[in-house]
Amino acid sequence: MKIGIPKEIKNNENRVGMTPAGVAELVGNGHTVYVQTTAGVGSGFADEEYKAVGAQMLPTIEDVYREAEMIVKVKEPIEPEYKLVRKGQLLFTYFHFASERELTDAMLESGAVCLAYETVQLPNRSLPLLQPMSEVAGRMATLNGAYYLQKTQGGKGKLISGVPGVRPAKVLVLGGGVVGEAAALMAAGLGAEVTITDISLPRLRQLDLELPANVHTLYSSEHNIRRELKDVDIVIGSVLVPGAKAPHLITRDMLKLMEPGTVLVDVAIDQGGCFETSHPTTHSEPVYEIDGIVHYCVANIPGAVPNTSTMALTNATLRYAVALANKGWRQACKDDEALARGLNVVDGKVTFKGVADAFGLPYEPITL
Repeated sequence: MKIGIPKEIKNNENRVGMTPAGVAELVGNGHTVYVQTTAGVGSGFADEEYKAVGAQMLPTIEDVYREAEMIVKVKEPIEPEYKLVRKGQLLFTYFHFASERELTDAMLESGAVCLAYETVQLPNRSLPLLQPMSEVAGRMATLNGAYYLQKTQGGKGKLISGVPGVRPAKVLVLGGGVVGEAAALMAAGLGAEVTITDISLPRLRQLDLELPANVHTLYSSEHNIRRELKDVDIVIGSVLVPGAKAPHLITRDMLKLMEPGTVLVDVAIDQGGCFETSHPTTHSEPVYEIDGIVHYCVANIPGAVPNTSTMALTNATLRYAVALANKGWRQACKDDEALARGLNVVDGKVTFKGVADAFGLPYEPITL
């Protein structure tokens, strides 16, 4: 199969779809891999490293899309790429369709096969291709929340860890999944007083046993969240409904419950955000303020640490990419139910229910 790895063109997205080590694996399986010139530079991988493992370098993104039968990316195609996607082409990347009607319409019109990392789901309900970036995003959410808590960045002027004789900051984590656990663990390690919420009592019990003593669990309800907001310093939103739009756990009217300078970090912004006042921001302009509350809503948080992120992502996606290349998408998905759950759009049809429900579109389950 001909596999293309284009350079990411989303704002400040320095990750790349595959490391040289991943490319070597695909080439070793007999496939041709086209890598766009300088695609890996932002992640610390030079063109020469890709050439050394057998990749063929192409100068433009147009060349890569034209030659490739399968495109392996990090982030969803953005508007300049829409016209490059063609009928029958397989795109293997993060899509987050439920929060992007324009993207959904463009991919439906293209006739491409869109296999989304974020909805590949194992029988135990874990999301193996979302997990590595969730781990990065959770840790980064805490670090960014701590940074914007500084007075010079619009925050309350608190040090997240406190110092001897001065209480640490209070961190509220909404959602006890992979992102939430990573955020809570990082905040606890920095010395904060942490509360993590979830609607699953078994998950709360597990977190209570596994996380440090300065992390407290709390059942997620509007009443409990409102009570916590009165003296919280950082709120990290990490609620996920796989493939569907995130619910709003903090509404506009709840902002008045918080003290000015409180920092909201919305890690769920890729899926529409779990704060009503959230809208996507970029690494170049990451924050904005509403009613004195600082909002950090960068849609590609792991892009700030691309070397770590790219290696972690390739570690997770490679076995699936090899299966898709070796067998073709239809047979690979037939052989692996988890991979089949990643099919969101196929030949002009929405094949993932969460996306269809988000926009009131017809849902047509894929028949393999």
